[in-house]
Amino acid sequence: MANTFKIQQPKIPDDLTSTSFQSMDEPYYEMSIISDCSIMSEEIHRIRFEQVIFKNVTFTDVSFKSIELTDVIFDHCDLSNTDFRDGSIHRVEFKDSKILGLNLSDASLGNVLFQNCNANLISFGYSKLKQVRFDSCLLRNADYYESNFTKVAFKECDLNEANFEQTPLKGIDLSTCTFDRINVSIKDIAGCEVTEDQALGFARLLGLIIK
Repeated sequence: MANTFKIQQPKIPDDLTSTSFQSMDEPYYEMSIISDCSIMSEEIHRIRFEQVIFKNVTFTDVSFKSIELTDVIFDHCDLSNTDFRDGSIHRVEFKDSKILGLNLSDASLGNVLFQNCNANLISFGYSKLKQVRFDSCLLRNADYYESNFTKVAFKECDLNEANFEQTPLKGIDLSTCTFDRINVSIKDIAGCEVTEDQALGFARLLGLIIK
């Protein structure tokens, strides 16, 4: 039931222009493809990307706080430890990418897909997620502290040691996911959809002794 919503795909035209990343006075990129390159040691506030595809791009020591991403695809990219704090991220796909430690805290995400990504240690603290799907992702030690979920789906993800403290999980279906332990407030697990085995793990959080 929790997975029956649709996510709007990025609206990207076919005739994109191939371009390279370079610093500019008004940091705005549109209708372009950036591919097979590295973006290194960049710190830009409020950079904007609209109708852009990143393909085989590595981000190294990059801070794009308050980034605006609209109709964007990251395909086979490496965004490990990149800083997108306070970002506005809408109709965006992260596909087959390494986003280890990506910082999306205090961000607003709408109609976003994470598919086949290594997203261990990713941070969503204090973020708002609306119509967001995580499909076949590694999310070990992911941080969702005090996030706001509206139509969020997890399908076949590894959520071991993920942190959901202060994040209500009502209507969230974790039954296809794997984890030995997740961190969650007892008051926030009501209405979360889990398997029988997962329910036993939650029962231990209550201090119950299972016989």
